[in-house]
Amino acid sequence: MKDTKNKFHKFSSLSEFHHKFGLTKPEHPLISFISLEEMSMPEDILPDFMVMEFYKIAYKDTIGSAKYGQSHYDFGEGGMVFTAPGQLFEKPKNNKSKGYILLIHPDFLLSYPLAKKVKLYNYFTYATDEALHLSEKEKVTIFSVFNIIKEELDSRIDNFSHDVLISQIDLLLTYCERFYKRQFITEKALNNGLIQQFEDILNQYFNNEQAIQKGLPSVQYIAEQLNVSANYLSDMLRSLTGSNTQQHIHNKLIELAKEILSTTDLSVAEIAYQLGFEYPQSFSRLFKTKTSMTPAQFRQSFN
Repeated sequence: MKDTKNKFHKFSSLSEFHHKFGLTKPEHPLISFISLEEMSMPEDILPDFMVMEFYKIAYKDTIGSAKYGQSHYDFGEGGMVFTAPGQLFEKPKNNKSKGYILLIHPDFLLSYPLAKKVKLYNYFTYATDEALHLSEKEKVTIFSVFNIIKEELDSRIDNFSHDVLISQIDLLLTYCERFYKRQFITEKALNNGLIQQFEDILNQYFNNEQAIQKGLPSVQYIAEQLNVSANYLSDMLRSLTGSNTQQHIHNKLIELAKEILSTTDLSVAEIAYQLGFEYPQSFSRLFKTKTSMTPAQFRQSFN
């Protein structure tokens, strides 16, 4: 059996993170801005997996190959990756990257609206290979905010420091949300392929009668089949089509239900079972929500 030591490490504080990577003690116990070039820890002794009790926002100049669905695409330039507290992530494969890391303990955000707002940014749950790839202009924007944060942390802490830092973090996260929306659009060709794969997976699921065996297809199931994170898939679909993953699944169910109702004599309960619903009432409720008619009323409209 392989030795499991150093396979997993949990960072509970910023000070511990600094110490582990050979950095000086952070200027502030709840927020830290780090240059990757300052970090020194041999890759062979890094834990394979890590968890941090704080937010991590990182820019690296070399992300390398990025995966979209079941395909890989090469990005010469770097990008940004985000990690939420308690999220498991693998050690970096390229430990020689240049860039910056911003660490923010959740307690730093307390009493500010940002404490709730930050949880609405789904990109904190995206996989590393779903990084935000910045244009040159976007990079200048992000670095300008980074510089203000760094200067503020390097200056003497005063009564305004906390407010200034919170405002800059808020601005940074808003820019990242904006730039991700741009990325979904500019990488439309890649994402259109992902949408087609999504449709193929749904068709196979119902054609192979997996719904009868496993029930309704879940968002998580579809994401796993596409090798993308569930939130990335939903955000990408919403950006390009106006509907998230769950809504696409529901639309597919209604499309199939209409076909069966108009071409067979199967009862509503039998159709619900065939589509993967546990209860016919759930099927009827969804159908009426989407069409403003009950399944029986829809069938009658064809007679």
